Amino acid sequence: MLYYLFEFLEKTYELKGAGLFQFISFRAAMAMVLSLLITLVFGTRIIRSLRNLQVGESVRDLGLAGQKEKEGTPTMGGLMIIGTLLIPVLLLTKLHNVYIQLLILSTLWMSAIGFLDDYIKVFKKNKAGLSGKFKIVGQVGLGLIVALTMLMHDDIVVRMPVAEAIDQGLHIVDQFTVEVPTVNAEKQSVEMAYVKSSLTNVPFIKGNVFSYSSILGFLGDNSSSFLWLIFIPVVIFIVTAVSNGANLTDGIDGLATGTSAIIVVTLGALAYVSGNAVISEYLKILYIPYTGEMAIFAAAFLGSCIGFLWFNTYPAKVFMGDTGSLTIGGIIAAFAILIRKELLLPILCGIFLIETASVILQVSYFKYTKKRTGEGKRIFLMSPIHHHYQKKGIHEAQIVTRFWIVGILLAVLALITLKIR
Repeated sequence: MLYYLFEFLEKTYELKGAGLFQFISFRAAMAMVLSLLITLVFGTRIIRSLRNLQVGESVRDLGLAGQKEKEGTPTMGGLMIIGTLLIPVLLLTKLHNVYIQLLILSTLWMSAIGFLDDYIKVFKKNKAGLSGKFKIVGQVGLGLIVALTMLMHDDIVVRMPVAEAIDQGLHIVDQFTVEVPTVNAEKQSVEMAYVKSSLTNVPFIKGNVFSYSSILGFLGDNSSSFLWLIFIPVVIFIVTAVSNGANLTDGIDGLATGTSAIIVVTLGALAYVSGNAVISEYLKILYIPYTGEMAIFAAAFLGSCIGFLWFNTYPAKVFMGDTGSLTIGGIIAAFAILIRKELLLPILCGIFLIETASVILQVSYFKYTKKRTGEGKRIFLMSPIHHHYQKKGIHEAQIVTRFWIVGILLAVLALITLKIR
């Protein structure tokens, strides 16, 4: 909203300084500071309100050190993250941008699912919360919306040479000429086009791109018509996997929040370079028009996470609950898909992946050994894996710090892979 106001003031009254709002970097910095300040200023009051409403965490006795002390700690603190994220986004982004609209929708959609889950647990006193099948339906619904919008919306395009687009039989939305420098520092005109395409960035492959339609190459010229058969299930799987991974990671103070902050910094940087024609050309990654605006959303998300971390670090004064964990997972998944970096998620979201894998391995091995020997055996002392380290006597603050360090290393690795082909 402020973007449109200052744009009007600059054009109509030539207000000095109003042009700053044209710069993504300025609005991103403002978004981060604003979301952080709102959280720090109002965080204590929100926590007090949650406590007065008796929105307290119900803790099962799992034999973990310091566990019973957390009984009654306010939960549903994810509302803090959501509120302090959306306020700067609504104020500072171009709300007509389809990517911003999808991210806002993803935030509200997943927060509604998480809120229902927490509401049933806290107020209905049902520890099981929202039925798993309803969670899956919600996650599938978001995946469908994101996938179909990407396939059908004319503003969601990539740029490539016209000749290449014609060779691949892609739908050209717009065609134009750009001046590019040659080896001799001279410029030459190149015919470029904005096209609808299933191209995505992928590490370790020459050219750094992969097309989902190539999987359907055996269909020949009809492959693009059946792209949805591949793309929609992939998007649904990613949304479901990442949101559930974030939910499983939210088991000890500050772990999910800090890990998500690291991930979103990386995604924000990738959105900025993907939406910049010069930088994306230098890095040899896809240039995706209009995605630079997503860096502002990422900055607001980062500020919200850091602000929430102020109250969520050990000993936590508030827990995010499923309201927060499902939401941040859904945002991260949608964000990565929209900037076509979803194939980096196994690296970038490595912590989520490890946490999820530990649960799957633990349950599968227990069932297998029980069927074979009559007695179930475990790989870990407890899953998810952060509880395994707690059982080994490592303090949760130390576990969280070490997981953060691993998360930083994975983020750096994810960025490096863009240059490894």
